[in-house]
Amino acid sequence: MPLKAGLIGLGQMGKALATRLRAEGVELYAWNRTFVKARGLDAIVCDTPAAVLSKADTVILNLFDSQSVRDVMGRKDGLLSGGLEGKTIIDTTTNHFTDAEYFHTAFAAKGAAYLEAPLAGSLVQAMTGSLTVIVSGPEAVYKAALPYLEKIGNEIFYLAVPGLATKAKLVNNMLLAVFMASIAEATVLAEKAGLDRATALEIFSKGAGASAVLSAKKDKLLKEDFSPHFKTSLMSKDLKYLQELAASLNAPVFTAGAAKELFTLAMSKNAGDEDFSSIYKALKNL
Repeated sequence: MPLKAGLIGLGQMGKALATRLRAEGVELYAWNRTFVKARGLDAIVCDTPAAVLSKADTVILNLFDSQSVRDVMGRKDGLLSGGLEGKTIIDTTTNHFTDAEYFHTAFAAKGAAYLEAPLAGSLVQAMTGSLTVIVSGPEAVYKAALPYLEKIGNEIFYLAVPGLATKAKLVNNMLLAVFMASIAEATVLAEKAGLDRATALEIFSKGAGASAVLSAKKDKLLKEDFSPHFKTSLMSKDLKYLQELAASLNAPVFTAGAAKELFTLAMSKNAGDEDFSSIYKALKNL
């Protein structure tokens, strides 16, 4: 019997997950706050989050932030409105660490199992099932959910303790942000020093700047193509959550703070819906 799943949230990553799940033969029921994003989707589109829950025992969330998850939970036709008993919620949203811990408790109180399962990787990786998935929640629930997790990820880390997967994802995204900020600054500086961009990026890729981030973003920088793979607004949000995590632990994150300033600059230049590599453009135009 084919797997059946619900999917709530049809942004770029949500749509990529939908494409992957359908390619793997999963019977899919979907909902998005703005219906227009569901147009053309190869899935059965539902009118409400509660309707998705009524169709599938396993529901995947992929939303912008913790407030979006709370909204989907608390609205009158939301996930907490009824019918949660025995269901499993797989939340792939990158949440605030305190919210992630709360969601475990809130869903358990309604008789549902909750897994936080933030994702690391690109849209292409989502569509090819090669994301990294970091999971926290009850081990039995994790094992039961593996058939779904393995459809979207080829690297799965089980960290068990509620909130820990989210903390790991935030720290991982700190590295992503700092790498991108360094690459953008170095490229702008190299150009101002007289190097052409292509040569500078090639030198970086053969030297100390060689990294997965540079490999992924080199063409975007060369072409100044900032069509989004991971939006600046998402990175800015994740860095805010990261800084609050660090503050709660009295841990220094100086480089993350500098990166957050650059992403705040890009946001002020209306780059929120552009790829996070657009911080290059924000720096170049200072």
